[in-house]
Amino acid sequence: MVCGTTSGAGKSFLTTALARWYARAGFKVAPFKAQNMSNNARVVDGGEIGSAQYFQAIAARCEPDVRMNPVLLKPETPTHSQVILLGQRHDEIAAIDWRARAPHLWPPIRSSLDALLDDHEIVVIEGAGSPAEINLRSSDLVNMRVAAYARAATLIVCDIDRGGAFAHLYGTYQLLSAEERALVRGFVLNRFRGDRALLDPGPRMLEALTGVPTLAVLPMWREHGLPEEDGLYGTAAPAGDGDAPARTIAIVAYPQISNLDEFAPLARVVNSRLRWAREPDALERADLVILPGSKHVAADLEWLRRRGIGAAVAAHVAAGKPLLAICGGLQMLGQEIRDPHRVEAAAAGLGLLPYTTEFAAEKRYRRGHYRLRATRGFWKALDGVEYDGYEIRHGESAPTTLDRGPALTPVLGAGCGWQGGATLALYTHGLFENAAVMHALFGHETPTLDDTLDRLADFIDAEFGRETLLRLVA
Repeated sequence: MVCGTTSGAGKSFLTTALARWYARAGFKVAPFKAQNMSNNARVVDGGEIGSAQYFQAIAARCEPDVRMNPVLLKPETPTHSQVILLGQRHDEIAAIDWRARAPHLWPPIRSSLDALLDDHEIVVIEGAGSPAEINLRSSDLVNMRVAAYARAATLIVCDIDRGGAFAHLYGTYQLLSAEERALVRGFVLNRFRGDRALLDPGPRMLEALTGVPTLAVLPMWREHGLPEEDGLYGTAAPAGDGDAPARTIAIVAYPQISNLDEFAPLARVVNSRLRWAREPDALERADLVILPGSKHVAADLEWLRRRGIGAAVAAHVAAGKPLLAICGGLQMLGQEIRDPHRVEAAAAGLGLLPYTTEFAAEKRYRRGHYRLRATRGFWKALDGVEYDGYEIRHGESAPTTLDRGPALTPVLGAGCGWQGGATLALYTHGLFENAAVMHALFGHETPTLDDTLDRLADFIDAEFGRETLLRLVA
């Protein structure tokens, strides 16, 4: 099991790397995270799971499964989350106070873990946040309750770049119960920069205080290529050589953004700058604007209007510059969003493309192989390109008869995508994760996911050593 001293310490990164390392070593491996909170989700057989567990399953060379992330919380507001249990939405559980949910959620968590343990030689488990949140101990479903149930050899990882690493590790360890501390087999210092000699004698002193060795010091590695679970907004450095990138790609980062991990390949496009846009001026000089998915379209539309970003998007479209809208972003560009089943909320769209959207009561989950057709302008290079993607949505959109906005051309069948002017609007996620798409649009290919996962395994092999990793599962 991989626990962390804080959120963002590197749990997902290390869990993914371990899954690939043990799979390459010949073990039958599966990932597991009892409860995840993220609006990044992937479609699997039976519904959806957190994207991190999806990538961990690919790393483990096994089929992603709802049992690998039995509980997924998808935030809709600062105080409310949609509850996904074994892949499906359960509003009746979301209505229960979160401290009272454990009796409803622990049985399916336990049975999912049991099934994975029965079917695999190694299960690599990821915790959430920190296991030392003593205010949450009574309702813990994801950290040491799981470790104790599985009798898991436990690692605690810390982001040393934040400072205070030894205090974080010592304090986390001391706040565990004696039974929980007995499971801890090692500490991991992540994102280290500088001269390793400066660490001495810290690890030895920490081991003298706790009896727990520091098993690895992982160097800072910004370009590993694995999508961040929830990302960090900001301006990415240009990829490639040169001071002036040829293009700027701006992704609008509204508060309820979802599935942002699918844009990770864009950060590696040569001679380009990727921006996460939260102000209208970030769109003014953008060559390509992207409206990503949204967990609450009406709320994010209101945010767009209030911040002036809606007007900036309209100006970008009026200038004939390319824009890509995906899923919730597609819905925002239309005339109206109807919500007869009270899935989210109704709203007036930005009115930039002539279609309306209605939320169905049931969510659509689909993984598929898609082929774009009749694309033109900036998007012409995608005409005939095939790619694997996924749909995860309540919305269904249909063109209107209103003479408002550019003429729509279907580019995907079954109401999954249109082009209007220089705007491409798709319901499919995962476009940029396909080599053929990246080559067609940008003239080169980025490393494949499998290449990235193998590099992660090589990375931890060099820092932990083979014998240490094998001892953890002996």
